[in-house]
Amino acid sequence: MARHREKGDKLYVIPLGGLGEIGKNSMAIQYGDDIIVIDAGLSFPDEEMLGIDIVIPDFTYLLENREKVRALLITHGHEDHIGAVSYLLRNLSIPVYATRLTLGLIEGKLGEAGIPLPPESRAVKAGDQIKLGPFTCEFIRVNHSIPDSCAIAVTTPVGTILHTGDFKFDQTPIDGEFADYQRLTELGKKGILALLADSTNAERPGYTPSERSVRPNLERVFRDAKGRILMATFASNVHRLQQAIEISAELGKKVAVVGRSMENTVKIALELGYLNVPEGTIVSIDELRRVPLQNQVILTTGSQGEPMSALSRMSVNDHKAVEIMPGDTVLFAATAIPGNEKSVARTINNLYRRGAEVIYDRSAGVHVSGHASQEEQKMMINLTRPKFFVPIHGEYRMLLKHKQLAEACGVPAENILIGENGTIFEFTRNSAQIAGKVTSGQVLVDGLGVGDVGNIVLRDRKQLAQEGILIVVVAVDREEGIIVGGPEMVSRGFVYVRESEGLLEEAKERVRRTLAEQMDRNVPEWAVLKSSIRDALSRYLYERTHRRPMILPIIIEV
Repeated sequence: MARHREKGDKLYVIPLGGLGEIGKNSMAIQYGDDIIVIDAGLSFPDEEMLGIDIVIPDFTYLLENREKVRALLITHGHEDHIGAVSYLLRNLSIPVYATRLTLGLIEGKLGEAGIPLPPESRAVKAGDQIKLGPFTCEFIRVNHSIPDSCAIAVTTPVGTILHTGDFKFDQTPIDGEFADYQRLTELGKKGILALLADSTNAERPGYTPSERSVRPNLERVFRDAKGRILMATFASNVHRLQQAIEISAELGKKVAVVGRSMENTVKIALELGYLNVPEGTIVSIDELRRVPLQNQVILTTGSQGEPMSALSRMSVNDHKAVEIMPGDTVLFAATAIPGNEKSVARTINNLYRRGAEVIYDRSAGVHVSGHASQEEQKMMINLTRPKFFVPIHGEYRMLLKHKQLAEACGVPAENILIGENGTIFEFTRNSAQIAGKVTSGQVLVDGLGVGDVGNIVLRDRKQLAQEGILIVVVAVDREEGIIVGGPEMVSRGFVYVRESEGLLEEAKERVRRTLAEQMDRNVPEWAVLKSSIRDALSRYLYERTHRRPMILPIIIEV
């Protein structure tokens, strides 16, 4: 990984999340004794993370260097970029700079967590520049699936770093706000030291279609539906919501919003003027019931099959306000994020069971990505002409594909760096190299617990889920060295006691023999006795069942 090294000022770029994975994006940029942070997002747990609610980046490096951290800058308002802001600001009071809608969404999250927005935080507009110590940070408009999305150019004494955020180049954006091609070109002419670019769609050839291309297909579905329409999409996809509301108004339909996160987004977007809604189009769910079914539209969360989302609960008749009925048309205006396919399929099946017509196939044309495909990624590289290139925001194969695209655009292979979370990318004016690693990884959030569930607890949860637990209770007189009660056994998730009496009787006998042997040797330590019981039972049960339940010995001294 060695690059053209030379002495001089050094600039460090350190991804804390978002490399080799989808989600929990966060990036630290350091020059001397000053650090700024771009984004603080979350990701959702995979199937192995039993009981975990969300996953956030490990912010240890920032907390260890808290006196150096100057500010948090946010590219846009999606969960994978703002979802961990409240967790970071619990421990680090730094100003937050973000565009108006993004900051509004952040304030909502901070309010729920009981955390005030730090002093000096403020909303910015595309084109604004902020001076933070040796950094001059400029917000540059790009297109994405949420309004007010920006790339951030960070000018330092070493050179300019351009962080694209999540982007695409939409030639016909819903809000009429075009990406700032001119400014990107100007920065390219002045000289970009390093481009840090979104890699999410690096495997997709061609161009990502415009959000506006969704409208004719949405309109067709809304016109053809004979009964009530329920549309599930990402809560933050304000452009998609805008189109659905406009179509509903034109067709004389009324709209209700269901699902906490979507209700919050719509409320904030309306207050800040990012949603334009004809008078009387949006009504409460109670008012909607008084409207004929064919004129009812419900915008809801649950496009990813999240178990507690509104649509998932409707699909199993567990929602307090909405019941799916025959004649309903349910529209999935989103594609499943990798890893969510099973939960989405389960929700679709349940909706069909309740008699709904479900539109979920990509060919229906009711969803487009918010990320650049290969031709747009090449355009970003060609507009900015960076000296060095670092693909970010994507799984490893996406980073590698993006590297190949950059090479095809003329970036020398030796000037392209691929790393992982915690990698220290070191830049001088004429060199770039990987210079080590900082503490990184993921912090698991379970309820109110942040980071108190680690690999050992997850391993125990997995074992409990797969093999169950066997609790062994025995009372002993340690002075006399005899068993005075038990052993009694409680099985949960291992075997059904009434159907396994022979197995458990033999297990009890193994416990008696093991305890007798240990007490004959005058072993006084409870830990040793418990370990002996655990080992003996584990061997026996595996021989008989080929299962390894968690064994929990409880010894009572009498």
